[in-house]
Amino acid sequence: MLHRLKDTLAEALKEAVQRAIQSGELKIQEVPEISWETPSEAAFGDLSTTIAFSIAREIKKNPREVATAVAAQLGLDPNLVEKAEVAGPGYINFFISPACWRSAIPTILAQGKDYGRSEVGKGRRVQVEFVSANPTGPLHVGHGRGAAIGDSLANLLQAVGFSVEREYYINDAGTQMEILGRSVWARYQEELGREAAFPENGYKGGYIRDIARRLVSDYGERFLAVPEGETIDLMSAYASRIILGEIKEVLEEFGVKFDSWFSEKGLYGEGDPLEKFRRFVQVRELIAKGQIYEYEGALWFGTAVFGDDKDRVIIRSNEAPTYFASDILYHINKFERGFDKAIDIWGADHHGYVPRLKAAVKALGYPPDALEILLVQLVRLLRGGRPVAMSTRAGEFVTLAEVLAEVGKDAARYIFLTRRSDSPLDFDLELAKAQSLENPVYYVQYAHARLSSILREARKAGFPETYGDADLSLLSLPEEVSLIKKLAFYPEVVLGAALFCEPHRIPAYLQELAAQLHSYYNKHRVISKDRALSLARLALVASIRIVISNALSVLGVTAPERM
Repeated sequence: MLHRLKDTLAEALKEAVQRAIQSGELKIQEVPEISWETPSEAAFGDLSTTIAFSIAREIKKNPREVATAVAAQLGLDPNLVEKAEVAGPGYINFFISPACWRSAIPTILAQGKDYGRSEVGKGRRVQVEFVSANPTGPLHVGHGRGAAIGDSLANLLQAVGFSVEREYYINDAGTQMEILGRSVWARYQEELGREAAFPENGYKGGYIRDIARRLVSDYGERFLAVPEGETIDLMSAYASRIILGEIKEVLEEFGVKFDSWFSEKGLYGEGDPLEKFRRFVQVRELIAKGQIYEYEGALWFGTAVFGDDKDRVIIRSNEAPTYFASDILYHINKFERGFDKAIDIWGADHHGYVPRLKAAVKALGYPPDALEILLVQLVRLLRGGRPVAMSTRAGEFVTLAEVLAEVGKDAARYIFLTRRSDSPLDFDLELAKAQSLENPVYYVQYAHARLSSILREARKAGFPETYGDADLSLLSLPEEVSLIKKLAFYPEVVLGAALFCEPHRIPAYLQELAAQLHSYYNKHRVISKDRALSLARLALVASIRIVISNALSVLGVTAPERM
C-alpha cells in the first residue's frame, strides 16, 4: 500500500515539476529522481521529499522557492492526501488522509502471513555465512549473537525475494586443530594415570577432559601404542567430530539450520597446497598479471593497490597456506557456486581482515558489492545488572547452551537482535526470564497473546471471523490512525532491514508497535455494545496480530496465543 502511494505521489510530483517548467518557473532539462523520508514528528506530515534541493542545486536557486513553485502545481487526490506543505529550507511534506491509511487493513487481512513480503530480490542468489566457529570448543554467547543475526538476516532476505543459502564454514585445518589434538592427548594420558605436559597454549576447558574420558571409555589404552604424530591427528579428528556434533545440536535448539557445512580441508584436499592454490583460474590470471608474486620464497598477493594497507603473504616459504589463502579460495568457491552476493558475519576481533578480503575480491574481478562483511560486537552477560562470573564448566566463557537452558530460545534470540550488530550488547539473564513488561521479548509476545485473547472473546460474543463488512471509517481516533500508519509501514521496515543488513530494525519496530497497542488497549474497549465500532476495532486488532506474528517469525521467535 505504502509503495503504491509513493509511486502515485511521485507521479504527481513529476507532473507538477513539468507544469512548473512549462510555465517558465523552473528551467531544467529533466525531473530528478524522487526520494522519500519519513518525518520524525507528526507536525511535518507522513511523507517528505527533498526534490526541491536537487532542482535548486542544478538551477542555483533557493530550495524553498523551488519547493513553493512545485507545490503550487500539485494536483492531489483528496482521498489520498489531505494537504501538502512547504516546510523548513525546502521540504515538501505530505499529510496522508486517514481514509488512505485505513485501506491498509483489508490488505493486511487478505495477505495474512504474506504481508510484508515482496519480490524485490527477484530470486538473486545470496549466501549468508555465519557462526563458523572453530570446532575446538563449545559455542559461547558471542557465537549466539552471530547466529541470531545471521539466521534472521537470511529470513529477511528471503522475505523480500532473494534465494538464500545459509552456510557454516568449518575451520578444521591449521594450527588450532593441532593444538586441540595435543590438548586432548595430554588429558587422555592423565586420565590413564600417566604424567603429561599440557601444551602452553592448549584448550583448558572442562570439555577437553570430558572428551578424554570418552576416549578412554571407547578405546582404553589403545592410543598409547600409536606414534605421537599420528595420535595428535587422531585426537584432533575425534575431538572435533564430537565438538561439531554438539555445536549442531545447540544451533538446532536455537532454531538455526544450515543448508551446508563447508569444510576448510575440502579447499585443498590431498596434495601440494601451493599447486592446489594455483589451479584456480582467477589465481593463475593474477599470477600472470603480477598481482600474485613470489618474494623471499613466499607467495604474496598485491592487495595494497586494491585498498589494503599492505600486500599479504598467501603461501609461506615452507609452502604452508595462510588463513588469507584459505579465505581467498573459499570466496572464489562461493562465487563459482553461482552466488550473486556473499554476506559474511564475523566477530569484531576480525575487523583487520575486512580490507584485505575486500581487496582480494576486487582483485579477482568480482563487483565491489558482491561481498558484504558484518562485524558482531561482544556480548556482556549480566545478572540483575551485575556481570556474570565465568562458566565453571567451560573454564573461559559462558556457553550458548548454558544461556539457552536458563532463558530459552525466544528470549535469547530476541535480545541478541535488539542492538545493531556493530554495537556492544548487554544481556541481562534475570531480565530475559522476567515475566514483566520490562522484558522486551515478553512485552511483544504479551501483546500478541493479548490480541489473540481479544479475538477469542469476540468469537464467543458471536462476532464473525472475517471483517469484510467492517466500517473502517469508524476508526477515527488519533491513536487508531497512528496504529494503522505503523502497520502500513511494516513492509518498508522489512525491506530496509533486509537491504541494509540490519535485523535490529525489526525488534525496534515491534517495541514501538507494542507500546502503541498497550496504550490504546488501556484507554479503549475493543468489544463494546456498539457492534459496528467493535467490528471495526476487531479488524484493527486482527491486523496488528498478523503484523506482530509475521515480524516475530522473521526473528525466529514464537508468537504465543496464551501467556
